[in-house]
Amino acid sequence: MIREEAWRILEEYRAGSLDPVDHAARVYERIARWEPRVDAFIELDSLDVVSWYAEQARQAYESGEAGLLEGLLVAVKDNIMTTRNVTTAASRILDGFIPPYDATVVRRLSGEGAIIHGKTNLDEFAMGSTTENSGFFPTRNPWSLDRVPGGSSGGSGAVLAYGGADLALGSDTGGSVRLPAAYTGTVGLKPTYGTVSRYGLIPYANSLEQISPMARSVRDVALLLDVIRGYDPLDATSIEHEGTVLHRLEPVDPGEVSLCIVPGLLEGADKPVVRALYEVVEWLESQGALVEEARLPSARVALPTYYTLAFSEAASNLARYDGILYPAKGESGNWEEFIAEARGRGFGLEVKRRIVMGVYALSEGYRDEYYLAAAKARRLVRDEILALTRRCIIALPGSPVLPPRLGEALDDPLKLFLMDAYTVLANLAGVPALVQPAGFHDGLPVGVQFIAGKHGEPSLVRLGLLVEEHTGLAGVMAG
Repeated sequence: MIREEAWRILEEYRAGSLDPVDHAARVYERIARWEPRVDAFIELDSLDVVSWYAEQARQAYESGEAGLLEGLLVAVKDNIMTTRNVTTAASRILDGFIPPYDATVVRRLSGEGAIIHGKTNLDEFAMGSTTENSGFFPTRNPWSLDRVPGGSSGGSGAVLAYGGADLALGSDTGGSVRLPAAYTGTVGLKPTYGTVSRYGLIPYANSLEQISPMARSVRDVALLLDVIRGYDPLDATSIEHEGTVLHRLEPVDPGEVSLCIVPGLLEGADKPVVRALYEVVEWLESQGALVEEARLPSARVALPTYYTLAFSEAASNLARYDGILYPAKGESGNWEEFIAEARGRGFGLEVKRRIVMGVYALSEGYRDEYYLAAAKARRLVRDEILALTRRCIIALPGSPVLPPRLGEALDDPLKLFLMDAYTVLANLAGVPALVQPAGFHDGLPVGVQFIAGKHGEPSLVRLGLLVEEHTGLAGVMAG
């Protein structure tokens, strides 16, 4: 296995043992080798453009003015707005759209010297768990090209897995960075709701989603989160964070760790997935961690609750795409026919399905039965998660299944939804969750997930570093 961590690259830059221009060229050699087979990027800058930015990074190091991410190549999920590239959310209805402003996270990355060199593929409007629902093309898993990389941030996960970026951004509405992390042998951290500004994120479900960092190691994820988090006056849901510098934390003492496992949630999961979880938990227990079994009775309603709320919010958010203000145009003269034609050509099947179901849940006569009932159920899930995480960190698999083969999940929409069974809990409760590699089974990555209480990112980073020391999987890439 090849290994490469972003924080180590920065150390080499500072020591003068690695030149940013040479590093960019090396990354682009990997892109040339892998990208024709993986299809992780929707848009990619040329090496000439990136080399110019890398030259600026070299000069910044020479003058002692380098930013925290100076000279690192960062891939950005294509539902996060950038003025230098198109932003399509992988939808035909936004094909060719160039935003008038950068997302707050993009400005913060650029302010610390990061080089944003491409926009990554996703399930259209982040609606999916495999990146096969992209309006342009599916993305493949670098560890096994006949399998999916997870979704909806599968492009970002795949790019990291083959070394086409040093760091990446995704968005997580119900597990959209954590599923790709589990399937591609990378690390994804969904922060506490409000920790990262959503200004400039094309919305799917506002009350659930969060722009989230992805990388090849826990320390790299912490470094990226340190840069993008913090209050933003342009996002009313954003919050200030603790002063803890996450990327400087050290692994936790196992004796300080309290873990909860929920056996009732593991029924029906693939055996290699459950085995990987227990191997990590049992090792932690052998090192002095306190491990107990727990129950989450409301977890049985978490998936229908999540999807009812997400579909309802999506139906509201996507009403703005009528073919008039955005690039996809209808051709009929009648106003209603014009909009129907634009949406018919611009939206994919999965997006249409979710809009219809969301409109139904919000419609007169059904709103109380579905949407309001889901809002009440969400409170039950939230209260149980918050109560449990006050005494322990919840340990779960990253996904109930190994990476499915291309086309396998799309044939059964219910199976597609069930892939989010372990990840939606953190979104419903608004708490942070980390997925990192736990090992491999028949050459396929297997991820473990840890869920903490609100603002528990420091605890997750310290635990993740400890687990990473045990597994030895920091920085791994498909070779």
